[in-house]
Amino acid sequence: MSLLGSDSDNYRRDMITKSSNLVIVEGNLVPVDEDGAAARGRVEIDASTGLIVETGEARGAGDLVLDDDHIIMAGIIDQHVHAREDPTGKDAYKESFQTAGEAAVNGGVVAIVDMPNNPEAPVDDESYLKKKDLTAGSLVDILLYAGIGPGTMPLSFPAPYKAYMGPSIGHLFFKNEEALREALSRYRGHFVAFHAEDPVILEENEDADTHFLRRPPEAEVEAIDLILRMSDSYGIRPHICHLSTAEGLELIRGARKKGLRVTTEVTPHHLYYDQDNAQVFSRPDYLQCNPPIRTRLDRIALLEGLRCGDIECLATDHAPHTIEEKDLGVSGVTQLDTFGAFLFWLMEEGFDLPTLQRACAEVPGRFLGRYLPHRYGKLEPGFVGSLTILKKESFTVRRSELKTRAGWSPFEGVTFPGRVSHTIVRGQIYPRLD
Repeated sequence: MSLLGSDSDNYRRDMITKSSNLVIVEGNLVPVDEDGAAARGRVEIDASTGLIVETGEARGAGDLVLDDDHIIMAGIIDQHVHAREDPTGKDAYKESFQTAGEAAVNGGVVAIVDMPNNPEAPVDDESYLKKKDLTAGSLVDILLYAGIGPGTMPLSFPAPYKAYMGPSIGHLFFKNEEALREALSRYRGHFVAFHAEDPVILEENEDADTHFLRRPPEAEVEAIDLILRMSDSYGIRPHICHLSTAEGLELIRGARKKGLRVTTEVTPHHLYYDQDNAQVFSRPDYLQCNPPIRTRLDRIALLEGLRCGDIECLATDHAPHTIEEKDLGVSGVTQLDTFGAFLFWLMEEGFDLPTLQRACAEVPGRFLGRYLPHRYGKLEPGFVGSLTILKKESFTVRRSELKTRAGWSPFEGVTFPGRVSHTIVRGQIYPRLD
């Protein structure tokens, strides 16, 4: 976890500094009032601890006093990020923890959870702590996933785990059900997130004409079905990453009715794009990702699942592959820079502010709080003083304004009805750099 021991050079000269330890922010706060609108209020943060010490009625004065075009919410937490930096340095040209932190702040994100599929995967105490040391220079708080692979064992300290059912970097994946079962039997009682695509189905379709056909919906559906059955057998807490199918969501709903504690997440690109409208993007091939962009019916089902809470969390699966790699057909999209602006699109789709705060702050905040020493995700005393401030102002995504080292966005050219105004991380105020 980074506790802001140092600031990125790109932001040091632009952050708002304070001479006292108390940082005061006033404006329209989420949660909303009885009429469903954000109500004016005040948040006081102790900059020495980074924690909220008081909230209450607005007094018309503070370090940052915002008008009614702004919305103040508990800071966005991205529960699924690939920063790519590890002790080998092999993939840091894509994204270091420093550049990931810059992109996060640019997009209103105050904390990220980084995935373990690195050339040197964090699968034991030593490799996990070596990677953790690299996070110290990031602008945002960082929690790391540990990897599960053939022969791995749980760490000696609390950490979340990630299992890749299909091919990934190095040896951090499983070729069949038997190998996966053997590994999971050692992780009883732990939280395990899954990349849910059945490796056998992927292999059977590897020669299909398109990426969509090479990774068909049944690969996800069969994988989710297996995960749910194994989780019940081995007593693990399963989490399904980047859900992309309506049928997979129905399996999750059914498992919950039987008492299984299973959670899931959805990405902005699976909510915004489908096999039909993806063609309007300037480079539809750049939208290639795993799992693929699905059908319009899947997309609508995912939107409704997030709206009603059956999908608990919005997470980006930020995969900062370069433009040169995308030209070669590498899968994955980059999204940290646009997270906050994307919330305005969801509002246009009928999402209210409490639902968005739940999916982007409260739910991932509870997850973060299981492993880090403070509470996240609410504008309440005792919680981490990290806030996302949005502004109702038209915003067109342009490549020149991105901070990710990947240098492109799946939303390039898209005009959102709002943007990030400021990101506050543990009391440190960062105005968005335009």
